[in-house]
Amino acid sequence: MRPRYRDLFDALLDPDQAEADKAYDAVLFDRADALPDLIELYDTAEDANQRFYAVQLMGFSESPAAIPTVEKSLRDVDPGVRAEACRALEDLRARDCGPALEERVDDVDPKVRRAAREALSVLGLGRKRSP
Repeated sequence: MRPRYRDLFDALLDPDQAEADKAYDAVLFDRADALPDLIELYDTAEDANQRFYAVQLMGFSESPAAIPTVEKSLRDVDPGVRAEACRALEDLRARDCGPALEERVDDVDPKVRRAAREALSVLGLGRKRSP
């Protein structure tokens, strides 16, 4: 991971909200260039908040290269990360991820279920119902 992004990712957890916001904005501004580092952050971060930010920023990247990692994050142990993954796939217009989003409609967490239903609806993939 490049040092610039390592430092910014650490700053995302700064207790001073102004510093955390500044770091977030810097990564957001660089989101296309930062994508490889965001993917690495998601794959290595033990902190759920960092994984959440990584998924959120990947969703804002507008890059199809983010989709595989975001789709993988639908199975994250943290429900906040899973819900954000649903929203990020929606932002990425990842229609091919419909089956993975369908699985999250039955998630144990109500926020994840809601986010999955909303993403499917926005993507025009509404959940298939049996008659």
